[in-house]
Amino acid sequence: MRLLLTFMMISMMVAGCHQEQRVFYDSPEQYPVRQGSMSEMEYTPAHSSFHLWSPNADEVRLMLYDEAEGGHAYETHHMELGNDGTWHVKVNKDLMGKFYTFNVKINEEWLGDTPGLFVKAVGVNGHRGAIIDMEQTNPEGWESDRKPGFQRLADAVVYEMHHRDFSIDASSGISNKGKFLALTEVGTQSPEGLATGINHLQELGVTHVHLLPSYDYASIDEHAFKDNRYNWGYDPQNYNVPDGTYATDATKPDVRIREFKQMVLALHRAGIRVVMDVVYNHTYNAPNSAFEKTVPGYFYRMKSDGSFADGSGCGNETASNRPMMRKFMVESVLYWMREYHIDGFRFDLMGIHDITTMNEIRQEAQKLDPQVLIYGEGWAASSPQYASDSLAMKANIAKLPGIAAFSDELRDGLRGPWDDDKKGAFLAGFPGHEESVKFGIVGAIQHSQVQMDSVNYSKKAWAMEPTQMMSYVSCHDDMCLVDRLRTSIPDLKPGELEKLDMLAQTAVLTSQGIPFIFAGEEVMRDKKFVHNSYQSPDSVNAINWHNKARHQGVFNYYKGLIAMRKHHPAFRLGSADLVRKYLEFIPVDEKGLVAFRLKDHAGNDVWNNIIVILNARREFAKVNVPEGRYMAVVKDGLVYEGGLGILYGPTLTVAPESALIVYENKIDYISRD
Repeated sequence: MRLLLTFMMISMMVAGCHQEQRVFYDSPEQYPVRQGSMSEMEYTPAHSSFHLWSPNADEVRLMLYDEAEGGHAYETHHMELGNDGTWHVKVNKDLMGKFYTFNVKINEEWLGDTPGLFVKAVGVNGHRGAIIDMEQTNPEGWESDRKPGFQRLADAVVYEMHHRDFSIDASSGISNKGKFLALTEVGTQSPEGLATGINHLQELGVTHVHLLPSYDYASIDEHAFKDNRYNWGYDPQNYNVPDGTYATDATKPDVRIREFKQMVLALHRAGIRVVMDVVYNHTYNAPNSAFEKTVPGYFYRMKSDGSFADGSGCGNETASNRPMMRKFMVESVLYWMREYHIDGFRFDLMGIHDITTMNEIRQEAQKLDPQVLIYGEGWAASSPQYASDSLAMKANIAKLPGIAAFSDELRDGLRGPWDDDKKGAFLAGFPGHEESVKFGIVGAIQHSQVQMDSVNYSKKAWAMEPTQMMSYVSCHDDMCLVDRLRTSIPDLKPGELEKLDMLAQTAVLTSQGIPFIFAGEEVMRDKKFVHNSYQSPDSVNAINWHNKARHQGVFNYYKGLIAMRKHHPAFRLGSADLVRKYLEFIPVDEKGLVAFRLKDHAGNDVWNNIIVILNARREFAKVNVPEGRYMAVVKDGLVYEGGLGILYGPTLTVAPESALIVYENKIDYISRD
């Protein structure tokens, strides 16, 4: 009896001491910030250590499981609270191959199992964390992986692709269809014998592949990954581990990690950098997310009535302005760079995030890679629950040095407004869109010859440097370019579709912004007129590689433009001052024309007085230029830097719905007489 009483007294004293460690906070703003890394599990054969930040928890448990799903925990451990709101426990045994979850108790209520905030390996469907040795996931040659050479942001040409779209069709000739490993296969060909896969990307000449969301997302059952199920992946579940849908075996936690690394390694060896699409602005099913099950009400912005704010249009918006959400985002980006050798990030609905967070991400990322590419959507689905002048919106890009935003001015100036698929613009020959195209050509910077009152969405320049603008005409969102042209120009004649596709990309690839191409545009892909194909089947989304043979002229045109841009610095000056100094627009009389000159060996180019004319009219157009002898390098749908013939000023004639690019050529002058 005496022993029992003594034990009870000691237990009460321990409980009392534990209670004294608890600090009660009046609001989430008072929560302490976790010190050091946000890592939540460290494995060694002798022991594994677990950590979870939950400063307002009454109690936290660690549960260990034999399997990724089902069954009951074979062992439970009570965690101890540290000084910074982080709970800890060490398990002194070899846990390799086991799975774990945390369960947090607040106000006498257990919130339910979660794999943690910063889980790095998961079982199938991501409901439990997996205990593995990350070093064992490195493929052969990983330690010697080197980023492809890349000097300036202005040199980038980005290719946006979805893993499944790119390789799933039988015509791809790829074995690992729809998988990370699809981008490791070399020598793959279409039935016509043309390059597909990674060799196609090399042939095209892009510098960066932008991968649609590849982290663990919630909308696809990974058990059913062989079924014809599809999603873009903009529904985050676990931010810091690859999704099992694109792995050859989603049931093995190490496979998705190793195969993702194999993909990055193969792309790097092919000379291509890798951009990851990140969606920190919202989570899938916020009430059941790891954020809400760990620290309720902290990681999301809330309305005054206690409901979730919804700037994302997906039911919630995260609170990047709070210190631990900011820390989470910064560490997550750096983790993908260190562990997976990622070279860039595209931020979905970047306008939801605050400026301070985005600048901190850029600053820390540049310490690892000075040429890391960071860009995003400079808008939100609806007004975020935060001051607009403090958000990473397009209008605030001047406050975000080294970060780019998409130019919807150029996109919609070329193809037509985002809210009406049937309405055309410059490419349809409709007047009044020329200034929007010119705004995109200069890279969204201030330029005295761009009449801002006639630009479609912005009445003042928003970029300080041209590399802060992503130049594009279509992406995974909305209709792809081919479908949009068919919809907005219903009376298209045979051959016009290819012409207008090439004309659109001429504007993109001669823009001083960073060019961005949607996968398959170079082979005239379509998506059966589906506006929002995020969960459409492969019959809608897959790239048909037969199209490369059907439209080889279009592919060669894209390839030629990319090569010309790489070879001639005049098209990628990289500086607002240089653009204003060397790029001048040429006056034109007719509508449906944009013409400009890159003068005085712009950017120390070997070509002098380069003239670019974009003619969206259905008739030949004549443009007055300085007197001279010019070599044509883009003409009538062909690109050849060696020259397509000599033309003479003071008048140049441009074919309907096409581009003409020439440069001054004084060598071997031949009289016209």
